[in-house]
Amino acid sequence: MTALHAQTRRGNDTYIFTSESVSEGHPDKVCDQISDAILDAYLREDPKSKVACETLCTKDRVVLSGETSSSRIIDVEPVVREVIKKIGYTNSGKGFDFNCEIQNYLHEQEKELMENTGAGDQGLMFGYACSQSKYLMPIPIEVAHQLLINLAHARKDGSIPGLLPDSKSQVSFVYAGRKPVALNTVVISTNHQPLTDRDFEDLKMNIIEQVVQPTIHSMGEDMLFDVSSPKIMINPLGKWEEGGPAADTGLTGRKIIVDTYGGWAQHGGGAFSGKDATKVDRSATYMARHIAKSVVASSLAEECLIQMSFVIGDTRPVSVMVDSFGSGVIPDSEIEALIKREFDLTVMGIIEYLGLREAIYGPTAAYGHFGFNTKDCSWEGIKKLN
Repeated sequence: MTALHAQTRRGNDTYIFTSESVSEGHPDKVCDQISDAILDAYLREDPKSKVACETLCTKDRVVLSGETSSSRIIDVEPVVREVIKKIGYTNSGKGFDFNCEIQNYLHEQEKELMENTGAGDQGLMFGYACSQSKYLMPIPIEVAHQLLINLAHARKDGSIPGLLPDSKSQVSFVYAGRKPVALNTVVISTNHQPLTDRDFEDLKMNIIEQVVQPTIHSMGEDMLFDVSSPKIMINPLGKWEEGGPAADTGLTGRKIIVDTYGGWAQHGGGAFSGKDATKVDRSATYMARHIAKSVVASSLAEECLIQMSFVIGDTRPVSVMVDSFGSGVIPDSEIEALIKREFDLTVMGIIEYLGLREAIYGPTAAYGHFGFNTKDCSWEGIKKLN
């Protein structure tokens, strides 16, 4: 049932699996954060607002497009500038900062879409959970996110001088069957101020000592895998002085694997950021994650993948599928039947159950929509299932 060769591994078969993350200053993530900040701004004023906001950012410019339906009018320009400033693009002369030009092409939504109470579009959505980490996430993406969160802290508090907001991480684990057993490789590439060769070497060493080693050892203690001898690479191509939107155009929705499970589990293809909860790309994916997490936390399976699909305008999914990869204590078909009994899977039922009309989306737009970064969000809660 799965698309990944790694997900068919059984027994003691050994292989290496890799996930990546990108920082809040990555151009695509800048766009995701702007789109979700605009969504939150509308929901604060009118919880029934419908928003589909797409953002493009490039050198000295942000372009907004999409459609909205709301009883309130929102001045989005201050929202955009505050997001860019908070990320850390505050230095003029670098090609992109919060004083950039903003072009706003958001327009009103079509009337028939405004009145639709079913799915806003057709599509398929996946949710996943597993016992690899205490947050029931695949461990490679968890570590990749945490590395960049800690790198951002070091940038913002000044403990590692010279860092700029744009960065990436890549984490590889050795697996035996479906279980992670050892950390294999850690890569961090980060944008930075112009540096001498000596200062660049100091920067790399500071990242290893203050970010990489503390992160992997603290997570290794929690997860009980071997972190004793990974290969660590910092800016393996050398200095990276030109980065961010000034060097690479960003778009909303281009980091959907970073947003979910790092490639370990399937993705339905729809992006999340900038979309209100009537768009099942977002709400049904959140619900599928909540249900999968509840299945694993209730000890019905060690891992669980759920697929739902919707047709535009329909209030209920046309299909619900469960795959426990052979780890279920009852057959997958019985888990499917249990889910249909225990959860309201209508579009409005999902929205009300998870409280998705609130302005809660900003924190999801960087470092993942699932796991430790959103542990306080409703879909990361657990419903005990018998």
